[in-house]
Amino acid sequence: MRLSLLFNERQSRPIGVFPARDDPLPCRINNNEHMAPAFIEFHRRLRWADADAAGRLHFPRIFEIIEEAESELLRGIEWPMDVRRKNYDFPRVNINCNFYRIIALDAPFRLHFSVGQLGRTSIRYDYQVFDAGEELAIEGTMTVVVLQAGKPTEIPKALRAALSGETSDPGCVAQS
Repeated sequence: MRLSLLFNERQSRPIGVFPARDDPLPCRINNNEHMAPAFIEFHRRLRWADADAAGRLHFPRIFEIIEEAESELLRGIEWPMDVRRKNYDFPRVNINCNFYRIIALDAPFRLHFSVGQLGRTSIRYDYQVFDAGEELAIEGTMTVVVLQAGKPTEIPKALRAALSGETSDPGCVAQS
């Protein structure tokens, strides 16, 4: 899948990662000092591997899809995997998922995955899945805690800034 970055024109830094499309997605640029939290969107079709015997999304597969979105979001803000693996761990401590509509085999859907809340040592991500008609099909949250040497630790400043949209230099995140 090809991805495109949506940039904040004022700060010249990515504020979202989107699948590349011929028709650009409309965007709003926030003109105040506090930028929108980081987010990513995927446009996909439900794969055979993600469907159950009835031909619809097999419920645990949504968690694999949102973990992929989390990885792409962190990659998009330049928080490299080697820093994550060597210095920090991000175990899931709470996951919530509500299913409202069926996503059928081969049906298109859109996942919107964003930073919902930053605590002192935790990150809550929010996600919504929209069906082909742009109806809300699934929504939920995933909370991770930041660990260093097996103990909760404050979210690194550079990561916090990038996730909250407050940094003008995405490269500084990789230095944490």
